[in-house]
Amino acid sequence: MNTWIRNCVCLIFGLLAYTAMAGPLPYDESADAKRDIQTARSAASADHKLVLLTFGANWRPDCRVFDEAMQDAEIAALVSKHFKVVKIDIGDWDKNLDIVETYGNPIEKGIPAIVVTDNDDKVLFATRGGQLATARSMGKEKFKEFFEFLATLKQ
Repeated sequence: MNTWIRNCVCLIFGLLAYTAMAGPLPYDESADAKRDIQTARSAASADHKLVLLTFGANWRPDCRVFDEAMQDAEIAALVSKHFKVVKIDIGDWDKNLDIVETYGNPIEKGIPAIVVTDNDDKVLFATRGGQLATARSMGKEKFKEFFEFLATLKQ
């Protein structure tokens, strides 16, 4: 099969998988990400938590799987105990890219991507190696281990 046809087939199956996914879309495409980050930083400071920025897009199945994992009761409790979360929509690699660059381009090797900052906006961790880009294959235990590791960043 030639490359063009194979790419079209992959695109069609990807779109079918995307439209078949149930549930609400994780990224608010009209959100003001800069305002949301400032709000989260203030709340994190008051609550002695870290800020967890998640970068992704609604069209990407791995981003939706990652968001679903964050909704799991056990993981959600862990996340809410340690973090104020801001979901940042990157659209079709064309939105909020100034924010992406501010944090060292954590999306360069794939999305979803995350950045953890302290209340002074100092980056404590970022997925610059595409660690979450294959979220569909991670499973609950790997997500739990990942968030347990992130929770240790809070000193």
